[in-house]
Amino acid sequence: MTYSSIEQLNHIPAPSEKRMAVHITAAAERALKRGHPWLFADAIHNQSHEGAPGDLAVIFDSNRRFLAIGLYDPDSPLRVRVLHQGKPAPIDTAFFQQRVYAAVNLRQILMLQETDGCRLIHGENDGLPGLILDRYADTLVLKLYTAAWLPYLNILLPTIVEAQPCQRVVLRLSRNMQQGETYGLADGQALLGDVPAGPVVFKEYGLRFAADVVHGHKTGFFFDHRENRKRVQEMAAGHTVLDIFAYAGAFSVHAAAGGAKNVLSLDVSAPALETAQSNFALNPQLADVPHDILVADAFEGLRDLAEAGRQFSMVIVDPPSFAKRTAEVPGALRAYANLTRLALDVLAPAGLLVMASCSSRVTTEDFYRTVLQTANQAGRPLQEIERTGHALDHPIGFPEGAYLKCLFAQG
Repeated sequence: MTYSSIEQLNHIPAPSEKRMAVHITAAAERALKRGHPWLFADAIHNQSHEGAPGDLAVIFDSNRRFLAIGLYDPDSPLRVRVLHQGKPAPIDTAFFQQRVYAAVNLRQILMLQETDGCRLIHGENDGLPGLILDRYADTLVLKLYTAAWLPYLNILLPTIVEAQPCQRVVLRLSRNMQQGETYGLADGQALLGDVPAGPVVFKEYGLRFAADVVHGHKTGFFFDHRENRKRVQEMAAGHTVLDIFAYAGAFSVHAAAGGAKNVLSLDVSAPALETAQSNFALNPQLADVPHDILVADAFEGLRDLAEAGRQFSMVIVDPPSFAKRTAEVPGALRAYANLTRLALDVLAPAGLLVMASCSSRVTTEDFYRTVLQTANQAGRPLQEIERTGHALDHPIGFPEGAYLKCLFAQG
């Protein structure tokens, strides 16, 4: 097996053998004892010495007893990402191998359901904070959110390929990482094999999709909504469907596969909607389902559709995160309320509304209350069908890990 970037990996400085001692605030200690995996810079009371990205930081409680150990990143406000809590344990090759294999093995059930696209490692929720691994058929995409992982790539890369054999591994770096020291590694390069010449095709419940794993948002596709897309497919028969924030048309394709009369995909990005059309073309069995696209801002597009008298019996609203910070939550809730009103303006009587939120800052209670109260105030009370969340490959290991909320309702 040839790793195309092995020389670059060898140039990355190894983490220091000297472990850093970190003492923290009482509030941070309480959070870590509840299992939270993050330690922010302002929660550190003092530390034994400065460190480099990837150095191991040992966190002590107020009685100077071992509390946790994690990866240190001096360039991030999220200063330590916790790897292990409880009793002291060695953080070595065997430790990382166990975490990788445990995560990959958990996903094997998905591979039995005509699906070869999924999340194999879900960061903190799989005990590998700041590290994402997605599978697209025979292509793996490794996305890093902290430079603390760079010194461990020599361990991780062979382990990942042994746990999940593949033809290539593509590296993706968060925006913050791209602005820092990466030792010659670049976003979108291949760590194993060749960079794909174009979109990578994979299957989701038998349907084919293409993902731009080199330049696409996140790793190229959103696997967290897989079960919600399947639910839409199960409910779509005979419906006229409007897919808002359609992106690459994943909900649209599933709706068509479920027997929708016609589908309209709306998104502000023309390239994303071109991908949506390509995804329909990848599934020739859907050729008889009319599919149109509309390049427009979601809010303006919904107003224009309402003014034109358009009605749809199923409306899907899956917006991006409106709240990256706590201070943005009130504005996010106003946006959800506005979207609910606009969606109801184009929803046919007794139609189906699918409304989602992917912001961890917005609580489940606040999101559902906002949608349901807004519908009542608009004179279109909703009858709940079900509330759902993440797909099986997105386990929840801490509060912020539970970010996805999805409401299926009739109104």
